[in-house]
Amino acid sequence: MRESVTVRLLSALDKKSWLALGAFLALTLIAVPLLHLAVPPDSAFHVSAYAITLFGKIMCYAIVAVAMDLIWGYGGILSLGHGLFFALGGYAFGMYLMRQIGRDGSYRSDLPDFMVFLDWKELP
Repeated sequence: MRESVTVRLLSALDKKSWLALGAFLALTLIAVPLLHLAVPPDSAFHVSAYAITLFGKIMCYAIVAVAMDLIWGYGGILSLGHGLFFALGGYAFGMYLMRQIGRDGSYRSDLPDFMVFLDWKELP
């Protein structure tokens, strides 16, 4: 079986490197929100809310990339079948929520709620 890139890179780190990597990640995760809250907006060290949101999205994509590497690289088989169950659960929960708000919806419009929320005036 072929070894994945992640396994090769992580096996090259010794205990001191792991501690340095963990300290860097912990410092980053603590410093970024503090730079947003504690530093005034006109300072060069201020981190905007957009940058924090972008950082969060990048971290989510990184988690997906690591999961794909584990599934595809380590196991050798790509399986996306579990996504179907997440989609079915989300659809069922959406149907449940629509039943809870009643026939008129939240906005009391003839259009579906998502179209009113997106500021659409008529059906396409």
